[in-house]
Formats: sequence, structure tokens, C-alpha cells
Amino acid sequence: MAGYASVWADRKKTLGKGHRREPENMKKRKGKENLCTTGKKNYEQYHFTGKEMTVCVTESIVLCLVVDYLFFQTPWALLFMTPVPILFIKQRRRQMIRRKKKELNYQFKDALASMSVAMQAGYSAENAISACVRDLERMYGKNCDILEEFRYIESQQRVSVPVEELFLDLGDRTRVEDIENFAAVFYTAKRTGGDMTRVIQKVARMLGDKIDVKKEIEATLAAKKSEQMIMSAMPMGIILYLKLTSPGFLSVMYGNPFGIFTMSLCLGVYAGAYWMGTRIVDIEV
Repeated sequence: MAGYASVWADRKKTLGKGHRREPENMKKRKGKENLCTTGKKNYEQYHFTGKEMTVCVTESIVLCLVVDYLFFQTPWALLFMTPVPILFIKQRRRQMIRRKKKELNYQFKDALASMSVAMQAGYSAENAISACVRDLERMYGKNCDILEEFRYIESQQRVSVPVEELFLDLGDRTRVEDIENFAAVFYTAKRTGGDMTRVIQKVARMLGDKIDVKKEIEATLAAKKSEQMIMSAMPMGIILYLKLTSPGFLSVMYGNPFGIFTMSLCLGVYAGAYWMGTRIVDIEV
């Protein structure tokens, strides 16, 4: 098992450097049997539904109007905010991609646990996939991403595509580090004749421990993230309070070059502080 642990460590180093190595057999198989990602879900992309796009555009427009009301009070400022909806949608798309990958990572942990149990009961790795599909249907229903992926792996096994290459394909499409690491270890163990039951069991336990740590960190940071959001809203709340209770107090900051420059500087500092705050509470394991 020490050899497989070293493969895991080497895979993490390789991913950290930004390189993605792929076995030659995998490349040949892709060329001959079209095992590439054509027609399969690409987890690096996210397509908004009509409702989601409407919500994003509405939120970005409301944000621009609020910023203009609090900091500038001139419709001309909205012309300089035209890139904001585009940036807002891109940021929301990145958030949705990240959320989808995190959900897939958690689901993959349960799939590995199911595979481990099936293999300890005497199933081969290929037959354990079918047993895992049935377990995933009971756990997540019939429309989850991990179930679709394992159904695809099950169907490709029927046309003699090696299961280790299918896991490599899954790791390449998802770009989830834990799935990529498992695929590399599984490929090595399968091609070198390792004890697959022990490999799956050990990797499932390691992945489960890592995800448990992630969940503990998220639970610990949940309150801090709420505090960060409240603190981020405080400056705008103070300006709004002053505008509503003492309209003349801030009138000198609007309609003149000095006021526009000062409020623009304050807005820049506020945006920088918000970005820094989100980065501080965003911890990756």
C-alpha cells in the first residue's frame, strides 16, 4: 500500500504544477473508441437556465442602481457600470461551477464507500460499479451527477472499455482533485495487479477523512462568513442611514469633481475590502 500512497502523493504534486499526464493506452483508446468528452458533461462550464439568467441580470442591475444612488447620484455613472452585469454573471457562473464540483466530490465519497463494501463482499471492481449504481439510486434519486457518471461507466464496461480508463476520463472532465487522485491510484493498481479491495478501501477512507475535515472547516467558518457579509454591508448601510436621516450632510459629496473623486475612492476601498474579506474566509483543504 505504500506504493499506492506514493502514487497519490506524486499525482498531487503533478496537479500542483499544473501538468496533466495521461497514460498512452488511454490516449489510444480515446482515439479508437471515442472515449473523449464529446457529448459528456463538462464540469468546467455551467449554462444558466432562463430563470437563473433573469435573476442574475436583475441582481446586477439592482446592484448598479444602489451603488449609483449611494455614491454618485447621477445617471451618467451608470454608463461606467455597464461591465458590472457581465462581471457579475461570470462571478456567479464560477460560484455555480464550484458548488457543483463540491457536490460531486461529496457524492463521489459515498460512491467509493459503496464500491468498497461491494468489493469486500467479493465483487470484482467491474461488478462493484453496478452495485454502486443501485446504491446511488437509493441515496440520491435518479437525477444526480454522480449517478449519471457511474451509469455511463457501467454502460461503457459492456462494450469492453477498461474501468480504469473510464475513471481517468471522469477525473479529466471534472477537474476535481480527489477524483483525479483516485483515478491515478486506481489505474496504477489495476495495471500492476494490486489488491483492488485494499486499494479501494484505503482510498475511500482517506477521501472520507479529507471530506470530513472540509465539512468541519465549513461548519466552523459558517458564522464567520455571516459576520463578514454583515460587516461588508455596514458601510453602505451607514451611507443610506445618513442620506435618509440627514440629506444635507452628504450633499457636498455629490455633483462636483471633488465629491465624485472622493466617493469613487471610497467605493474602490470598499470593493477591495469586500474582496479581501471573502478571500480570508475562503479556505481550501
